Amino acid sequence: MIITRKKELSEITQALEGRKRVYLFGCDTCAEQCNTGGKKELEEMARRLTENGFEVIGSSLPEVTCYRQMVLKEYREKDGPDGADAVLVLACGAGVRTVADAARDDVPVLPALDSLYLATVERYGRFFEGCSLCGECVLDDTAGICPHTECPKGLLNGPCGGVVDGMCEVDAQNECAWARIYARLKKQGRLHLMKKITPPKDHSVATRPRKTLLRNPARPLDRDKK
Repeated sequence: MIITRKKELSEITQALEGRKRVYLFGCDTCAEQCNTGGKKELEEMARRLTENGFEVIGSSLPEVTCYRQMVLKEYREKDGPDGADAVLVLACGAGVRTVADAARDDVPVLPALDSLYLATVERYGRFFEGCSLCGECVLDDTAGICPHTECPKGLLNGPCGGVVDGMCEVDAQNECAWARIYARLKKQGRLHLMKKITPPKDHSVATRPRKTLLRNPARPLDRDKK
């Protein structure tokens, strides 16, 4: 679940400067859950752009906008994207990248949202960050609580000396991640893991851009065929 927030309309219209005909892409999964890119938000964006002198020539709402085949299907079946001066994407950065790869190179593809973090979903409308996608998971030693993510200092061997009554010194509204790790490990009978020294992160495993190719290497990607 990627958490996104809406950009200011002034920022969007500035990016669209010099363009008239706009096509919209939303996302019916993460952005819809965040109330930033579902059907209602697409309609609202179309209305606001029209009020500001743009012509919205159509929209698409793939179930998952970061899935290339779904976006390519929209380009195959609809005339709107190819007739646009610009494409505005109400999805996370991965969705913007996917639409940009599918679009003509001479058509700018622009984000309408800011991507914030990868979230764990507590329930509808309540999300919290639980993973930093660091590429080197330590959750087996920390009872499923990621100190790299949930400790503001990213301490892999904690807690620090600033804990007050189990609360974080950086944000007193949040319980210390390491206090939570301790309590859970104690219930599991695994407190001995608190004595384990975790080495510094190997940041080379998170060198960007990252990719995983679960396919036949001899088969080209769709974008390679363009």
